[in-house]
Amino acid sequence: MNYSTDVFCIFKTSNDNIMWEEQLKFYDSIVEQCPDFERKGKKMIYTSANGYMFTLLNKDAEIGIRLSKESQETFKEKHNATIYKSHGAVMRDYVKVPETLYSDTQLLVDYFKESYNYVMTLKPK
Repeated sequence: MNYSTDVFCIFKTSNDNIMWEEQLKFYDSIVEQCPDFERKGKKMIYTSANGYMFTLLNKDAEIGIRLSKESQETFKEKHNATIYKSHGAVMRDYVKVPETLYSDTQLLVDYFKESYNYVMTLKPK
C-alpha cells in the first residue's frame, strides 16, 4: 500500500464532493430565479419540460444547457464554450457553460430561460 497516494485520493475525493455540493447550490440559485420550471433529480441533477431535459449538472460539477443549433454556435463563439459531456457521453444539443460565465448569474438565468423556451418549441414527448 502506498500511503501517500491513498491519502491523496481520500482528500481529492473529499474536495471533489465539496466542489460538487457548491456547484449544486450555484445551479439551484439559478433555477430558483426561473419561475417556469424547477430542479429535478437527487443524484442526476437536471431541469425538464415538455418531455425534454434542458439543463444538467454532471458528476464533474459542470453545467450544460440545451440550445437550438443556431444558439449553440453563437454561445460557443461568444463564450469560447465547448460541447457538453455527461457520464462520458457527448450530450447532443448541449453546450458546456464555461466557468468565466459563473460570475454573471443574470446571464445564466437568461440562458436557462432560453433553453426552456427552446424545448417548449419541440414536439412533446
